[in-house]
Amino acid sequence: MAKKDKKKNSTTIAVNKKARHDYFIEETYEAGLVLEGWEVKSLRAGKVNIRDAWVKILNDEAWLIGALITPLTTASTHTAHDPTRTRKLLLHRREIDRLRGKVEQQGYTLIPLQLYWKRGRVKLEFGLAKGKKLHDKRATLKERDWQRQKQRLLKSSF
Repeated sequence: MAKKDKKKNSTTIAVNKKARHDYFIEETYEAGLVLEGWEVKSLRAGKVNIRDAWVKILNDEAWLIGALITPLTTASTHTAHDPTRTRKLLLHRREIDRLRGKVEQQGYTLIPLQLYWKRGRVKLEFGLAKGKKLHDKRATLKERDWQRQKQRLLKSSF
């Protein structure tokens, strides 16, 4: 019998918690990212923010725009690092065509949900989303509070 590894193996790099609050997520997709070496080192250190980022389809290619990857102080100084540069996403042609059709015709947007490691590679999970109105956000909060209160009542009754 093999020994179990006691070290917690977390593959999640960053999560966009605000995305599910501001948008209805219809579908989720997974894409690879084209990164430079210093960006990978910064991701390992957790120096990333995808809260204000979005995905855009230009010239039959998908791009991650607005993601902030802060360079480490130990990074190479002989190259100029742009923390908010546009990064290419790796998707199949049929996925890009389908997403372009949804975004252009039906008013959807593409929002990054999380960055994570998968077999040593960085993957981005993004969602096909529609924006929530203020009353939708309030209804979601009210439903979440009710579910929480219901669980407390059930827990205390036993």
